[in-house]
Amino acid sequence: IPELAGYARLRREVKYGRNSRIDILLEDEARPPAYVEVKNVHLRRPAQGDGQAAEFPDCVTARGAKHLVEMAEMVRQGARAVMVYLVQRADCAYFRVAADIDPAYAAGLRLALESGVEAVCWSCRITPQAIELERPLPIRTD
Repeated sequence: IPELAGYARLRREVKYGRNSRIDILLEDEARPPAYVEVKNVHLRRPAQGDGQAAEFPDCVTARGAKHLVEMAEMVRQGARAVMVYLVQRADCAYFRVAADIDPAYAAGLRLALESGVEAVCWSCRITPQAIELERPLPIRTD
């Protein structure tokens, strides 16, 4: 993922915050650590809006909302925090939060972004041999 390049070390499932684990912790002596949370996105609802949006979450995720709060706290402590949304389909033009499904997650993401948490979204091509990044997707927060 180009936005996360340039770190010397990668650790998985590292404890942080209040009884949580981050998916990936990137470390390098030359920069602050980067806390990375990865979300798999597969939802697209043609009946919603223009039918071009990949949406997350597909159900209420109290744990996901908790991670947003803890990632914002890592930013306040001087670290970098990045939400990575990986869209596992090729028929979407952009990403948005499914606020009607989980209003608390939508509000939490807004606050996290205002606090300096970064968010990136990529569509992926999935084959029996590999999962490959295909293209970045814009994130709409309206």
